[in-house]
Amino acid sequence: MPPRRLLFFASPIGLGHATRDIAIAEKLKSGISDEVLFVSGLAAAALIAKKSFSVLDLLRPPAFEAQSGVLQHRFRWLARYFRYYAKSKKVAKSILERHGGPVVSDEDFASIAVAQQAERRSILITDITETRFTSGPASIIERRINQAMRKMMKRCDCIIIPDFGEDKDNIVHVGPIVREASADRAQLRKRFGFTKNTIVASVGGTDAGRQLLDKVIDAHRRIKQRLDSDLVIVSGPSISIADSADFRNLGFVDNLHELIYAADLVVSLAGKSTMDESIAYGTPGIFIPIKNHFEQEDGASKLGYKYDDIFRLEALIAEKIGMRRNVENRDGAGRAAEIIARFLD
Repeated sequence: MPPRRLLFFASPIGLGHATRDIAIAEKLKSGISDEVLFVSGLAAAALIAKKSFSVLDLLRPPAFEAQSGVLQHRFRWLARYFRYYAKSKKVAKSILERHGGPVVSDEDFASIAVAQQAERRSILITDITETRFTSGPASIIERRINQAMRKMMKRCDCIIIPDFGEDKDNIVHVGPIVREASADRAQLRKRFGFTKNTIVASVGGTDAGRQLLDKVIDAHRRIKQRLDSDLVIVSGPSISIADSADFRNLGFVDNLHELIYAADLVVSLAGKSTMDESIAYGTPGIFIPIKNHFEQEDGASKLGYKYDDIFRLEALIAEKIGMRRNVENRDGAGRAAEIIARFLD
């Protein structure tokens, strides 16, 4: 018999899937987490490995093509994603042949498809129930993909939505999933050397945020004396920026949530995990979506932001810095872990 364990497929498109999956795995009961085997790729796999989980670095998704913060060639990306999906199914099939146990997928739909073909239990974690990357004639193909995705979702044993909403059929809303900080805010500020009003600017795992970082650096340079503030850049694994007298660059970190908690303001692309961590830890945020990226545009809109806000960062930073809210007690990770544990033998 193959070894039985929980197979956790984390989409490597961005870092948000990996961060919330780490939060869930850390919440699983003692002893169960030792049997989690992650499957991901690239920077997401590196992030998971930093937290001492077993991970196979096998998935290679197509990169978004963005110019000046605007998503380009959306249909071409969708076509590349479809080829990536086919390759990922082969990867998933090989892994399922060697390892038993249920399959948990954070928006890695190929592994769900293979699990269902093998009549294995399948649990999907997702923010979306359909995609809207294309328009015009190309949208006909995307609609067919969405139809297939909905059929797949109906066959899942459970679908975990990391947001608030009404549960129905096999869909369960657990609320936002965020990582736990290792210390309180005062201790974190001391650990990170945050002595002034501190702005943390982050763009996750993509190079599509280079324009945003450049704009933040320029805006902060003009107002830092007035705000008595410091700028800390988290450029991630895809962007290279040298330190300067105007900011400190931490590069690729595995504790962005703690930096957000310690900061007085976060400026970021509109990735859901970063927005959720900002809200949970009471830190004001400015979230600029990649233009034409429907998921980021939808998320940013809920918080009152749009792509064009990138051109008024100076005013927004001056307005939002220091407007802290209460820390919210959210345990979406714990609720998700409890649901997943029910499917373990």
